[in-house]
Amino acid sequence: MKFRPCIDIKNGKVVQIVGGTLQDSGSFRKSANVDQNTTETETINIDTTITNFESTEAASYFANIYKNDCIYGGHVISLGPGNHESVISALKAFEGGLQFGGGINPDNAALYLDAGASHVIVTSFVFSGGNIDMDKLNLLVKRVGKKNLVLDLSCRKRDGKFWIVTDRWQNFTDTPVTPQTIESLAIHCDEFLVHGVDVEGKMGGVQSDLVELLGKFSPIPATYAGGVNSFSDLDHVKKIGANRVDLTIGSALDIFGGSISYKDVVAWHNTNQQVGKNE
Repeated sequence: MKFRPCIDIKNGKVVQIVGGTLQDSGSFRKSANVDQNTTETETINIDTTITNFESTEAASYFANIYKNDCIYGGHVISLGPGNHESVISALKAFEGGLQFGGGINPDNAALYLDAGASHVIVTSFVFSGGNIDMDKLNLLVKRVGKKNLVLDLSCRKRDGKFWIVTDRWQNFTDTPVTPQTIESLAIHCDEFLVHGVDVEGKMGGVQSDLVELLGKFSPIPATYAGGVNSFSDLDHVKKIGANRVDLTIGSALDIFGGSISYKDVVAWHNTNQQVGKNE
């Protein structure tokens, strides 16, 4: 099991958010009478996303931290528009060390791979219209190669099952996260990334049943993210995931305003990898 770092970017800044609140910004027009003959109209933007942390440091700053600590396989996620420059700066700072996701399709994937991403991460393009579009998935594999592709199976729970969600994690697909789904999709990609959206950013504990599912049935590397609230969650995920599910920690890390020491997590990661080699 490995620690996988993250860099989430919104409006050009590194943030940590409550995942289930992420939405495209909306707006409304407010009119006011200046005098009996004049009316002024103002457009007011609304963003209901709950943000736990917003950094004054650039995305490349965090990429360099991970590079210096040799922590590979983290993900850079673009949360909406306006993040291109920040994304590229992070990928170039740690070439080959980070994956990228956010609006990926066959036409733009090469741009991010050329900028230094080791993989591109995809959900909405493949799960369009609520179902797996195998034609789109096969086209993507043809363009970028299986070894450069991560499928994002981020999900929410409904009626006792986990269902893949798309479009800022707001729309349920008709695809459940089951052993059959995991096994059938694994032949088309190099890794899975799975956010437990219902707990993402809330620091209230991981979704153990989701981690167990991935540990039992994923034949390829899988990374779980969501709900970590204490250092002990590293050992917990290692145990219930059968030492086969990697873990991302975001809001709970001290570098993102949380209480868990990033340095301690890196030390745990390094020790765990060394123990794994000797076993």
